[in-house]
Amino acid sequence: MKPKIFAAGLSLAALTPLNAQQKPNVVFIVADDLGYGDLSCYGQEKFQTPNIDRLALNGIRFTRSYSGTTVSAPSRASLMTGLHTGHTPIRGNKEIKPEGQFPLPAGTFTLFHLFKNAGYTTGAFGKWGLGQPGSAGDPNNQGVDEFYGYNCQLLAHNYYPGHLWYNQTKIAFPENDNGQFGAYSQDLIQAKTLEFIDKYNGDPFFLFVPMVLPHAELVVPEDSIIQKLRGKFDEKPYKGTDSGPAFRKGGYMSQEYPRATHAAMVTRIDRYVGQIIEKLKETGVYENTLIIFTSDNGPHREGGGDPDFFNSNGIYRGYKRDLYEGGIRVPTIISWQGKVAAGKENDFAFAFWDYMPTFAELLKTGSPENTDGISILPTLLNKKEGQKKRDYFYFEFQELGGRQAVIKDNWKLLHLDIRQEGLYELYNLASDPSENHNLVDLYPQKAAELKEIMKKARTDDSNWSLF
Repeated sequence: MKPKIFAAGLSLAALTPLNAQQKPNVVFIVADDLGYGDLSCYGQEKFQTPNIDRLALNGIRFTRSYSGTTVSAPSRASLMTGLHTGHTPIRGNKEIKPEGQFPLPAGTFTLFHLFKNAGYTTGAFGKWGLGQPGSAGDPNNQGVDEFYGYNCQLLAHNYYPGHLWYNQTKIAFPENDNGQFGAYSQDLIQAKTLEFIDKYNGDPFFLFVPMVLPHAELVVPEDSIIQKLRGKFDEKPYKGTDSGPAFRKGGYMSQEYPRATHAAMVTRIDRYVGQIIEKLKETGVYENTLIIFTSDNGPHREGGGDPDFFNSNGIYRGYKRDLYEGGIRVPTIISWQGKVAAGKENDFAFAFWDYMPTFAELLKTGSPENTDGISILPTLLNKKEGQKKRDYFYFEFQELGGRQAVIKDNWKLLHLDIRQEGLYELYNLASDPSENHNLVDLYPQKAAELKEIMKKARTDDSNWSLF
């Protein structure tokens, strides 16, 4: 039976809601295409991310955290709805002309609704990609009080845009016309993010920060960050789109220093994270703020991106668009002063769809009936005896012939080229985390068990058919 996605799907348990003083703020930062190994606290050696490293020292660094899937829109839909991609209303990147993507349906119950029902002010600053302007999926129609950034994830490929959106108002940037480099979008988005904290620090808030970095195209402002990194690496210049209809409408510009620019983009993320933390401290709300930092999927190889050079996926096989671990296992750091243990590493396995029930338990608003997730709050608060275990993880990807993956315990089954002849691969992640040894012929019974789970894990949807 397909889980419902509508607002009626909260079962109000016999819980006492939090009062205003008890309500923690939540800051949820999602980088775009940041690989598992792109942070120095996860093994990056070619550049440093000191602010994010400090966040990890003040919280838990998770080593087996999964995104919703391996590309932006369905991964974020999983995060927003608490459903895996066998049940989410968005299961792929589907463009809507002239600007935007396939929308979340009207009546979808999102994280923003959960927080608003608990008395929170909600904000989203960065890349949306869950419904074109004015549609049912528009952020203001999905529980977001204040939105600033790109509605369309295709336009978010370009960092010197013609416009961004502030709620329903289109903000133009003539200083970027005719290929000029006047206003850098992520700097503008960061300023609005910090303004939100200034504006609402007297009330509980849920701040969602879906950064557009380090997704291609590869470009940063000419400042001290790139100046220190340029010339540090052997480069392979990238020839991209510098004119024509796709220029600054989804195409990636040329970049003479793609490696230095990638490092500068991640370094810039680190600076932004440091600024957010400082703003929380400056406004006196840091100690009452739960901070999450993660990524929406694995590293990209577009626009001159070179994840192999940076070892961006660590020991894990695969990239963005793969359902191997490198495409879906993401860095995740969770910090909350005095509540979450500091300086810990944790290998508890969880995924994007677990945040909905986690926040429901945190807010004491009741348990979502229609979710594929489990609350990880006991793990965060070091109450391991209360931590539920899940039966399996399910992922699907609609492009490149169709792909599925199921993980149960340490066994992982992949179904690839589904719309062609189809093939299966089986791996044991405990003994082979890099997925080098396909065991499907050696363990047919295990493969058959996971195939059965795979069949039952998804529901058909006329908009998203794998078969």
